[in-house]
Amino acid sequence: MAEVTARIKLVDGMQMVGETGSGHALIMDGPPHIGGANTGPRPMELLLVGMGGCTTIDVVDILKKGRHQVSGCEVLIKGIRAETEPKVYVTIGVHYIVKGRELPPAAVERAIKLSEDKYCSASAMLGKTATIQSTYEIIEG
Repeated sequence: MAEVTARIKLVDGMQMVGETGSGHALIMDGPPHIGGANTGPRPMELLLVGMGGCTTIDVVDILKKGRHQVSGCEVLIKGIRAETEPKVYVTIGVHYIVKGRELPPAAVERAIKLSEDKYCSASAMLGKTATIQSTYEIIEG
């Protein structure tokens, strides 16, 4: 099994520094109504960012391995959380904007499906509580 580590340290109010095992750091914070100063993203937002990054890597890698000419990829994510505690994500909409030369829609659909169903660990975890709905568009270039 692969081990992944992180260290989170409360700095001031609700501001935290998160340090990853790979040597990177980021600031997180809470909203003012719970003592935060809004100086960084919320931890729950980072779950969506992590999922978006995970699936972007998958989709681009799959397309490139299929010898498709991908020049860009943007993923827009919208999560809806439950009304009651724990306020888990119940619905997540994912929209892929894939840019490249002569990208076949079937190849893009296949790459997205493989990411969602097989490769993206973040999608697999969040999919335990949320319905994930994906759409895509292809931009020539």
